[in-house]
Formats: sequence, C-alpha cells, structure tokens
Amino acid sequence: MRYLRRELESRVATAARQFPAVVLTGPRRAGKTFLLRHLLPKASYHLFEDPDLVARFRHDPQGFLDGVRLPAILDEIQHVPEVFNFIRSRIDRTPRRMGQWFLTGSQETGLMRRVTESMAGRAAVLQLHPMSVRETPKVSLLRGGYPEVLARPRAASLWFSSYLQTYLERDVRSISAVHDLAMFRRFLALLASRHGQVLNKSDLAAALGMSVPGIGRWLDILEATLQVLIVPPFFENLGKRLIKSPKIYIADSGLACHLLGIETDAELRKSPFVGSLFEGFVAAEIAKAQVNAGRRREIYFFRDQQGLEVDFVVPRRGGGVRLIEVKASSTVMPGMAGPMQRLAAAWRKRAGGRGTVDMVVVHWPTRAGTTSTALAPGVRALPWQQFVTDPLA
Repeated sequence: MRYLRRELESRVATAARQFPAVVLTGPRRAGKTFLLRHLLPKASYHLFEDPDLVARFRHDPQGFLDGVRLPAILDEIQHVPEVFNFIRSRIDRTPRRMGQWFLTGSQETGLMRRVTESMAGRAAVLQLHPMSVRETPKVSLLRGGYPEVLARPRAASLWFSSYLQTYLERDVRSISAVHDLAMFRRFLALLASRHGQVLNKSDLAAALGMSVPGIGRWLDILEATLQVLIVPPFFENLGKRLIKSPKIYIADSGLACHLLGIETDAELRKSPFVGSLFEGFVAAEIAKAQVNAGRRREIYFFRDQQGLEVDFVVPRRGGGVRLIEVKASSTVMPGMAGPMQRLAAAWRKRAGGRGTVDMVVVHWPTRAGTTSTALAPGVRALPWQQFVTDPLA
C-alpha cells in the first residue's frame, strides 16, 4: 500500500527529539505502525499481538528488553501494559538519550493511565486518527478515513466486516468480559442508528433488554478504543436552561455507513440518516484537525430547553468561538443562519464585546466548484470541500 503523508508526522519527529519515548495511540488500523515504520526505517520492530512474543516478554522482561535494538517500535502494548515500568527504569539510566522508544496502542484509557503513572516527563503522547480530507481527497462520507479502505475502496464492505470481527474478538474481549459478542454487535448497529443524537442510555438499554450500567460499560469500551466521538454540550452561562447530555457519533463515517447498511453514494443520498452522517463527518474533520495541530479536542454542541440549537461550537484562541451549522443540502437559505445569530447575540452580551464570533453554514453541494457565499449578516455558507481545508480557521 502506497504511503500517504500524515499531518502528525512533524509532531512525532519533534517529540522524538525532545523525549526519550513517544506513545502513539489511536483506533486499530488508523495507520500508527505504518507511520512509525515510515519515519523510522532502521528501528527494530516488535508486535505484542504475537502470543510467542508476549510469552517471551513475560517470562523474562529484562532479558527480552536487553535484546531489543534501539531505537525500537513496540506495537500494540496494551497487551503488556507492565512494559512501561521496565522502560521507565531504562530511560532513567540514560535520561538524555532522546527518541529511543516508540510505543503504540489501540486502547486510549488504559494506556493513558499507565503513562501518567509510569512515564510522566519521559514520554510524549500523541493520537492518530484515521485520515482526514486534508491528508488525502480520497476521504469521503461514504468510505471514511481508514487507510486500507481508501487504498481498496471496492473491498470496503468486506474490510469493515473483517474489522468489526477483529475489533470484537481482540479489543472488546481484552478490555472487558463481554460474553455475548453478538449482542455487542447489535449494540454497535443500534448506536449507529442513533448517530448524531443526544445520548440516552435508558433508550439504548430498553432496546437491547440490558441495564443502564451495562450500557455505560459498553460505551466506555467504545471510548477507550476510540470508536465513538463524544461531543459534550456547551456549558457557558448564557442565561439559558441547557441540555446536559452529550451527542454521540460513530467516529469514522465509513464504519457508520457500513453499520447502517449503506454501500453506495446513491443509497447514502437517499438515506434518512444522511443528515446525521454528514454532521458526524464534519465533526470528525474538526477533531482530527485539532489533534493533528497539537491542540486539545474542543468541540461542543448547543441546545437549550427552549429549542435553540447549534450543531457545533468550537472555541477559538483569544476567547472567541466558531459556530457551525451542518446541512446535507446543496441549497442554503438565510433562515439556516437564525439559530447561530441568536446564540451569537447571547454570547456577545455575556462576553461584553470580548472575543470574536465566526458563523458558518457547512453544506453539501451537488455541483463541484461551489464557493463561499454570504448567507446573512456575519454568516458565510461554505461547501464542505472548502470548509475541511481549514476547519480551525
């Protein structure tokens, strides 16, 4: 598979010059190993999904690491989380040697806890998502951003089916004692049908005949493996009674389409889910841009109990915000700007004129070459192809 340059490359290279270890997390098959082996062609490579390798390490950790040639890539280390303690002691012996250990893992929550406990100050932690439109125009709403899908789009359905099986068998079982994988698969499909909705655990529990705490544990698994994008509500005090539950999206739009049985562009255009899928696609592009730029992931939605709703609120440097409405439509109308204008007025009143408010309607034109237009005072309409070139503008 031909290598496509990743935006995170420069940050990995910088981290390698400044830290003895680099920890790269991200969902399975997002391209973590490919990126590191491209940047470090002479590094030794060790995959901890190999049972023999895991057994050798656990039998004699120090002896195993003595035989590792540095710099080294240790792949999928969630299978041997105790490795952090041994690497820490080796780093402390030669603290000035940078860029020696490159560790990858597909389970964010557990790895971050281990890094915090064992590697504070010794490791840079970076996160790699599936590819963004900025990285390749092959990324699309229907196919998503997983590199292998983009390389072989005709085999997308088979790839996603295999991916789900691999994900269920490896990651889900290793995190939690999920005994009924068929039920978990149904849970994923049900969650896809709630894509872009405010999270309602009671509704999910009732549909599956499960308890609410059980649904909560399964959601934790999806978060830990970066399979869902959780968008919390915007809690600024604007004198309004706000919705307090987050919105939830399947993180990759291609996987969401697969779970919903959507296989062609024609099916996508006609699907009742097209609006929420497009919304999640835009949210994912914003999140990828933030992470790749080394910023915290900050994306929110706004909805109050009086019905005022804005799809996304993205804080900007200098105390301002960007308000974004997402419409799966080729036609944009001034009325689409109304909710943002009302929220902007409340924001300006609270902020006392400090901080700018940028308002954008992101839409899906059927005709290529559509450009930005002024939709209403202070509001621009942008085709999604133009918006994703700089989602953080």
